[in-house]
Amino acid sequence: MNDSPLNFDDLQTSDLRTGNDQTYAEKFDRGLNKKLVQKISSGKNEPDWLLKIRLAALEHFEEMPLPAWGPSLEKLDLEKIRYFTSASDRQNAKSWDEVDPEIKKTFEKLKIPEAERAVLAGAGAQYESENVYHSLKPEWEKIGVIFEDFDVAVKKYPELVRKYFRKCVPIADHKFAALHFAVFSGGTFLFVPKNVKISQPLQAYFRMNSMNQGQFEHTLIVVENGADAHYIEGCSAPKYGSESLHAGCVEIFVGENAKMRYSSVENWSADTFNLNTKRALVQKNGTIEWVGGNLGSGTTMLYPCSVLTGENSRANHLGIAFAGKKQNQDTGAKILISGKNCRGSVISKSLSKDGGTSTYRGIVKIGKSAENAIVNVECDALLLDEISTSDTVPQIQVENPTASVTHEASAGKISEELLLYFQSRGLDEETAKGIVVNGFLDEVVRTLPLEFASELNRLIELEMEGSVG
Repeated sequence: MNDSPLNFDDLQTSDLRTGNDQTYAEKFDRGLNKKLVQKISSGKNEPDWLLKIRLAALEHFEEMPLPAWGPSLEKLDLEKIRYFTSASDRQNAKSWDEVDPEIKKTFEKLKIPEAERAVLAGAGAQYESENVYHSLKPEWEKIGVIFEDFDVAVKKYPELVRKYFRKCVPIADHKFAALHFAVFSGGTFLFVPKNVKISQPLQAYFRMNSMNQGQFEHTLIVVENGADAHYIEGCSAPKYGSESLHAGCVEIFVGENAKMRYSSVENWSADTFNLNTKRALVQKNGTIEWVGGNLGSGTTMLYPCSVLTGENSRANHLGIAFAGKKQNQDTGAKILISGKNCRGSVISKSLSKDGGTSTYRGIVKIGKSAENAIVNVECDALLLDEISTSDTVPQIQVENPTASVTHEASAGKISEELLLYFQSRGLDEETAKGIVVNGFLDEVVRTLPLEFASELNRLIELEMEGSVG
C-alpha cells in the first residue's frame, strides 16, 4: 500500500494517460509566427520590454539550425505544435475550490492538494499554457518569500523580475532556448529573502493534456545571501501517438552562503520531445544541488548547468534516466568554474530496457582563474536486456594546472549470480531485479524527501514491469 501524500501512480491510469476532454484546444492555432507571439504578449498585458525580448528570440529561433548532435529530432514537426493553449478562464486560484472542476480532478488524482497540506510550504499547478493554482503558506509570505506564477510576478514585481530574467540563460543560447523565450507562458517565480531558510519544499506541477501541445513554462528562482530553499517540479502528459513538445527554462541565482536544491521528476509520455534548459549561477560559498528523474519521454535532451563564479562555491548533480522501448534519454550535466576553490560532483545513473538508449553527455570546463577546482564525475549504466544501449560522451576542458578532475563510467548487466542468490532465498526473478535496481538507484533517490522518493521508486517499478523474459 502506498501511503505517500503524492500519487504519481495515477499517471498510469487510463484517463490520465489518454487525457481528459481536449475540445478546448481546437480553438487555438498550430504553428508559430510573429502574430502569435504578439497575441500571447498582448493577452497577458505584458510590458513593452518583454514583448521586445519575445520578438528578438523569435528571430533567433528562425535563424538557428537544429542541433547537429544528440538524438534525432526529425520526427518533431514544429508546424503541428500548438504553442499556446488555455483550458479554462480560471487562472491563479489561491484556493482549490476556485479551480475549474474538470482540471481540478487531474490534480486531485495526483494528490497535489493533499501533498500541499501535508509536506509543502507552497504549491503551484499549471495546465497547458497557464497556471490554474498558486499558493504559499502565510508564515512564509509574512517574512518576504515570494512564490508566484511567473506571469503574475511580471506584473506584481516588474523590477525584480527584470533584474534577473534571461540573465542566466541568454535568449540565443540555442534554438530551443530561443523558442522558449519567444512563446514562454506560466511557470514559477520564487524569491527567498536574505537569511530566510524555508524548512518545507515548494512544488509546482506541470500538466500537458492535449494532442500536439507545446509547454514552455519559465521558472525563475532567486535565493539571496544566506537563504536556503528546496523546490520540486513534477511533469506529465498523455500519450496520443502524435508528437508534443516541452521546452521549459529554469534560471536559478544562488547568493553568497546560500543553498538551493532543485528536484525534478519528469514523467512525460513517449510521444513528447523533452528539450529543456536549466542553469544556475552560484556566488561565494553558495551551493546548488540538482536532483533529477527523467522517465517517459520518447526523446530527452536535458543537461542542467552550474556556473560557479564565487569562491568556495559548490555544485552537486544527481540524476536518474530510464530509457524504455523507442526512448532516447540523452541527459547529463554541465559544470563551468571560474571561482577559486570550487567543488563539483556528478552522479548519473541510467537504466535501459526493451531497446532503449541512454546517454550521459556532460561538460566540465575549468577556467584560468579557477584555482584548486575539484570535480568528480561518476556515470553508471545498467542494461536490462541484450538489445538496449548506453553511452557516455564527456567533454573536459581544464585551463588551470591546479585543478583536479576525475571521470568514471561503467556499464553492465544485472549479475546472474546475484539473481540466483535472491531466487535461492525464495524471491521470484522480477522481485529480485527490482531489489537490484533499487539498490543501484539508492544514491540518488535517498536525497529526495521521503514522500517524493517513494513515488519515484514507484514510477521506476512501473517502468520495470514486464522486464523479465
